Amino acid sequence: MAIRAGVSKGAVSRTFNGGKGISPGTMARIRAAAAELNWTPSTAARAVSGGPAHAVGLVLRRPAELLELDPFFPAFLAGVESALTSVGYAAVLRFVGDSHTEREGYEQLVGERRVDGFLLTDLRHRDPRFELLSRLGARAVVAGSPGRTCPFPWVSTGSAGQVRELIRHLIAQGHRTIAHVAGTPSLRHARRRRQLWQDTVVEAGLEPGPVVTGDFTTDGGARATRELLDQSPRPTAIFYANDLMAIAGLSVLAEHGVKVPDDMAVAGFDDISLASYVTPALTTVRCDYRRMGQIATHTLLAQLRNEDVAPQFTIGGELRLRRSTGA
Repeated sequence: MAIRAGVSKGAVSRTFNGGKGISPGTMARIRAAAAELNWTPSTAARAVSGGPAHAVGLVLRRPAELLELDPFFPAFLAGVESALTSVGYAAVLRFVGDSHTEREGYEQLVGERRVDGFLLTDLRHRDPRFELLSRLGARAVVAGSPGRTCPFPWVSTGSAGQVRELIRHLIAQGHRTIAHVAGTPSLRHARRRRQLWQDTVVEAGLEPGPVVTGDFTTDGGARATRELLDQSPRPTAIFYANDLMAIAGLSVLAEHGVKVPDDMAVAGFDDISLASYVTPALTTVRCDYRRMGQIATHTLLAQLRNEDVAPQFTIGGELRLRRSTGA
């Protein structure tokens, strides 16, 4: 191909690795020769020789049901893909079942130069991936609110204000015993939503209601709701850590003859598409996960180009008040 274009092999390599030091005319001639020969550069060969892999990695450790039904990942990935395709990058997904396999996945992707950087999701308390990727010298951007010790740029939903507004709305409706169905305790966003619920209730001079863990799944939400119905006295409002659990809870409440919102107010988080179609329509907090994926990816790509990037970016949530809380 270099012979066809009348250039050196080095000029061909530089053309397809950023074009540094190559004139526009020479680049055009090289690309025209590549098109004539139906030739494309080998990503694997570039990576082995120290060039970019033109790929971004996501290593996912989460239950199968959440991968199938959780609103975050499909929307986030759609945002990631929309940002990558415009620059010819690909997303490399690795699904793992435990922390050991997860660590090996990161080490393999870095060691084999399969990816140029990572997007980190599903943050955990004292997340060990920060130390691991720092030790491996990998670039990364975090999706979520990791706290002050995070060494990487991060993009958050910024929905804390909306969660507080939601709890205040329930209090304004006259509720004095507000329960919480929490997500998986090891996940940072689950702990954060629980803390926001508790702090807002306490600030209003009330005692926090009962807490039951529902692990973000429909089965977990249904089980937690049945447990809350056995409480004495019963709570009069439930804030679920996501909409899947809240919708499962609505079904359980209907089975037990509990009227929503007359007997029990119900609220969720995420604003999935079903939230406005269930009966009664579900009060929830909306987050734009697609935009989150786009911004996180653009931030990582800028970092890979050695550009200055903001240490953090906040998108902002939106409270959607509906009939399930009497709105």
